[in-house]
Amino acid sequence: MPALIDSITGSRVFGFVARTVLTSMFWLSGIAKIADFNTGVAEMAHFGLEPAMLFNIATAATQLVGSALIIANRWTWLGAGMLAVFTALTIPIAHNFWAMQEPIRTIEFYVVMEHITVIGALMVVAWKSAKVPVAPAH
Repeated sequence: MPALIDSITGSRVFGFVARTVLTSMFWLSGIAKIADFNTGVAEMAHFGLEPAMLFNIATAATQLVGSALIIANRWTWLGAGMLAVFTALTIPIAHNFWAMQEPIRTIEFYVVMEHITVIGALMVVAWKSAKVPVAPAH
């Protein structure tokens, strides 16, 4: 059974699907910000990001380019870094639970924990895509 699992998880198709699923929250959001541009601009303005139009464009570009780099498995470290930094920046901008009242405070706290988990997943993608052999731990 381990050989079967290794052959599945080691395949190019599995890698492509895994990278696509991991980045889906980003590329779907980027597409939405372009497809419904005015709503994306309103979202940026809601969070105090001005000029909202430029922030919407920059956000969509970051999400789409970062996702594309990861999915294509080219400059994966850069795409993962872009999306990790983007995700980290959303915490103080949109999910500042420490400044909120209950019950939204607890809900936003869990959203932040999910964001940290996504950052960890992006770190794993960058690590596993590295072409340099990693020295064994002693």
